[in-house]
Amino acid sequence: MERRAALKSMAMSAAGLLVLPAWANGWNKTSVEVGQPVLSGRQQAVLAEVVDTLIPASDTPGAKELQVQDFIQKMIEDCYEEDVKKKVALGLDALDSMAQQSYGKGYVACEPAQRRELLLKVQALEDKEQKEYYNLLKQLTIQGYTTSEYVMVNHYKYTMMPGHYYGCVPVAQ
Repeated sequence: MERRAALKSMAMSAAGLLVLPAWANGWNKTSVEVGQPVLSGRQQAVLAEVVDTLIPASDTPGAKELQVQDFIQKMIEDCYEEDVKKKVALGLDALDSMAQQSYGKGYVACEPAQRRELLLKVQALEDKEQKEYYNLLKQLTIQGYTTSEYVMVNHYKYTMMPGHYYGCVPVAQ
């Protein structure tokens, strides 16, 4: 390798290391959001209540408190095809209309027991597409909850770097 090429590579690496922290610190929730959300505002509210019904708050925070609904939306926006996105949106609309037919009010306005009953009805449906969207929501809710910072730190006792490495320690004979 030529000396000029090596010096050029080292200079570019040093410049990258200087610029990288400023660039990485500029990330926040609004800078990583997708421009066009898949779900409407009403659908997002229904999703938040579905998540809260699946994993409600007890002596530990529930899925809604841990913002699992935002995790689900991000996963659906980034990781699934258009047909899945449409099925989820249509499924949330169908759940809301099912609540309207059963109780005369939307899913968000229903009591927790009524919400559970509606989700059990969806789970018992014969319609394959309804079951698929519901199973996807359950799967993503569990994944989002169990990988949240609160659960990882407080229940799994996860630490980013456990312990400390002491490289130079006297060893007894």
